[in-house]
Amino acid sequence: MFRGTDIAIDLGTATVLVYVRGKGIVLKEPSVVAIDKRSNKVLAVGEEARRMMGRTPGDITVVRPLRQGVIHDYEVTEKMLRYFLGKVCGKSMFFKPRVMVCVPSGVTEVEKKAVIDATQQAGARKTYTIEEPLAAAIGAGLDITKPSGSLVVDIGGGTTDIAVISLGGIVISTSIKVAGDNFDDAIVRYVKKKYQVLIGERTAEEIKINVGAAYKREPVAEIEIRGRSLLTGLPKNVTVNSDEMVDALAEPVFQIGEAIHGVLEKTPPELAADISDKGIILTGGGSLLYGLDKYLQDRLRVPVNIADDPVSCVVLGTGKALDNLETLEKYRLLSKISK
Repeated sequence: MFRGTDIAIDLGTATVLVYVRGKGIVLKEPSVVAIDKRSNKVLAVGEEARRMMGRTPGDITVVRPLRQGVIHDYEVTEKMLRYFLGKVCGKSMFFKPRVMVCVPSGVTEVEKKAVIDATQQAGARKTYTIEEPLAAAIGAGLDITKPSGSLVVDIGGGTTDIAVISLGGIVISTSIKVAGDNFDDAIVRYVKKKYQVLIGERTAEEIKINVGAAYKREPVAEIEIRGRSLLTGLPKNVTVNSDEMVDALAEPVFQIGEAIHGVLEKTPPELAADISDKGIILTGGGSLLYGLDKYLQDRLRVPVNIADDPVSCVVLGTGKALDNLETLEKYRLLSKISK
């Protein structure tokens, strides 16, 4: 148990990361919960629940309570948060922690309140929220207080958040519901259409990680996967390669490029010049898709850089923000954070 604990949470559609002040990142688990339908009791959370996906009997359901960056199932989200906070702080949680949670830049007040309420119900003493692009910028090591424009693109599981940041504030931003989950869906559709083979979410993710590509790979990478033939109903092995994945992922990759282009078009000229010099910063797990940085650089004609440890940028930035509430208030950034 940590007395007076301060905790930062990246409540992602695909993954939850938890940062504890003075200790760093202490938890990284899938945003997945297994529930007994008859008793409504939670059977497993996180990695243990993810391993059950697609393998459960009829009376057990495996759910992802967050969709496209926001809470889809409030009750299950609250149980998941309670489990993770208990795992981090100890089951008794005698000293309730202060918690800061990141939210997408396009989140509504109702969606933000759902996050705050769920966190409070899960055992937080006081809850703050911070917008994901701001947290990602801090986590990527950018000095957000300077009068200089930075363009941050955070590609998570459910949303892609794009924001131009200057003088500690978000000048212009957008959030689109196209991200890592859409990459998986596109792969499922492609394999189904081309090979008449049905694959699950976990297999699609495996393909994405191993041979997924937004830009031609040299040499071509390939992977053998197993699914169910739609023609025979029997298991079938097929081999897919990175060239096929460029085609499969073309639509969601194009949509992300379009959204960034749209933000650049609305960016004031002075800040656009800063971005042209410094480049675009990519964060989030989706930024690890092979060749995505090259694709965006070719299309937008602006340097594109992937942050160091892009998966952890948001939670690290959220933790730093919680560590520096006084500094944020000094620079009038506390308006970006809601209690």
